[in-house]
Amino acid sequence: MPDSADTHLLLRAFCDELARCGIAGAVTSPGSRSTPLVLALVRDGRFPCFSHVDERAGAFFALGLAKATGRPAALACTSGTAAANYLPAVVEAREARVPLVVLTADRPPELRDAGAGQSVDQVKLYGDFPKWFVEVGVDDATPARVRWMRALACRAVWTALERRPGPVHLNFPLREPLVPDAPLPDAEPEGHAGRADGRPWVAHVAGEPAAPDPAAGAALLAQVAGAATRGVVVAGRDERPWRSSPSALARATAAFAQAAGWPVLADPLSGARHGPNAVAHYDALLRVASFARAAAPEVVLRVGDLPTSKPLRRWLASLDAVQVLLDPDAAWQDPDQVCDLTLPHEPATTLAALAGAVDRGDASWAGAWRDADGRAAAAIGRELGEELSEPRLAAELGAHLPPDATLVVAASMPVRDVETFAPVRDTPPRVLANRGANGIDGTLATAYGVAAATDGPVVCLLGDVAFAHDLGALLTAKRLAVPLTIVLVDNGGGGIFDFLPVATQRDIYEHHVATPTELDPAAAAALFGLHHLAVHDLAGLRSALDHGLGSAGTTLIVVRTRRDANVALHRRVWDAVAEAVAAG
Repeated sequence: MPDSADTHLLLRAFCDELARCGIAGAVTSPGSRSTPLVLALVRDGRFPCFSHVDERAGAFFALGLAKATGRPAALACTSGTAAANYLPAVVEAREARVPLVVLTADRPPELRDAGAGQSVDQVKLYGDFPKWFVEVGVDDATPARVRWMRALACRAVWTALERRPGPVHLNFPLREPLVPDAPLPDAEPEGHAGRADGRPWVAHVAGEPAAPDPAAGAALLAQVAGAATRGVVVAGRDERPWRSSPSALARATAAFAQAAGWPVLADPLSGARHGPNAVAHYDALLRVASFARAAAPEVVLRVGDLPTSKPLRRWLASLDAVQVLLDPDAAWQDPDQVCDLTLPHEPATTLAALAGAVDRGDASWAGAWRDADGRAAAAIGRELGEELSEPRLAAELGAHLPPDATLVVAASMPVRDVETFAPVRDTPPRVLANRGANGIDGTLATAYGVAAATDGPVVCLLGDVAFAHDLGALLTAKRLAVPLTIVLVDNGGGGIFDFLPVATQRDIYEHHVATPTELDPAAAAALFGLHHLAVHDLAGLRSALDHGLGSAGTTLIVVRTRRDANVALHRRVWDAVAEAVAAG
């Protein structure tokens, strides 16, 4: 069980960030369950706290605070109908575009629907009127959880303010004891403190996405200018419609990286894996601990979503570096809460402006990344050889699809292989994947939708489980006559799970986790009227792709592999890259 002080330490960190973000004040109302919230708000001491007996009046009072100051006001109440009394003010805040941070105390899950007093369903109590809702857990005050609470407070304030201002709602299920058993320490425990200079955990420039102006872009320019010799650009998923390949953002990313002398770690879904500073094999390189340490930058500039690569995500989370996120959609892609600054500006325009303002850094910095990437590419090429494997298939598609092609990739093992093995190209194909929620469902239907709206050829790469999951989408082949080339990796189940610890649980693994479908692709092709081609080598794959890319119908190319052999090959590749990097 968590210590009774944990909730209070977490809420103290949360309120510390509210103060750092400059809220207008807090409004409280009486109640028992909200005691931890009220204690944290009132004892912070850096913003005024106002007590109101009636929650409805208190909420409109907070609305007035926020209207007068232009800054969010916080509201804190106990559970039950107390929280329901905030609804009229929340609605008004929504319609009047007034920033509010609504903090409702709640009973913990074990007391809900069990006859406990003041227990009602408070999850999304205000419907769609808030801009954002979070159910906040406050049990364990680990350093990671404290970091999350600090980032959460900042995000709540910035979300209430940015673009169309309005209310956000955070619901806090709180367990007894509601008062700490002993006084909290005056100093924050190790790993709990906020930024040493007093700024918010996540700084933010609110506003509409637009070309940067001198005031709004000053913070970013200062960060770039201050550490131009050791920076990296991380380019993640960008699926806005492209009028050319590479996209405007990909071209701007490459131009900025060349001007600054920074490497670009580019997910294929970004379209930015091109240009002299692009690094293709960062996933393999960052598995090498010595390289990951030596390659640590002082500044990370991120555009797009976080890439899929787990080694890259772990590396970013471990860095002692200033991390800046260009985030025009307010997506807050920062699960480890390491970004120092988010900017709402349109990335391509911002990067173009920065390219003209930054001094070129030390050429050896990007050169070291490129050299390591070259050695990794050579090691990977030697290990893969000419045998048709899952990694070789991903590399082949990334290297040889025409520039006007679109590659739609299933969001499981295929997208990881494309990220790891697709090379740098001057004019890469567009790569798309359903990496919003990262599910495999709907992959074929998505690919058909892309094909219906795209002039160039479309190829879909997926595994047998994703194929079976979306089998009904193959009706599109006849009903709409949309051309599509499907490359099916038939490896007898969910191959990605073989890389995970669950694969050791042999009594349940094959039937309940790997779930081989035993579906006959040839029979499926016959049922839906597809042109079926089974391939066994690279020459056969290339010939089948040529047929599919030139066809007006749907071509199903089937590549059979073995899951165990695939795991072994990936591990040999990672070992080979580590050896090549060490030798350099």
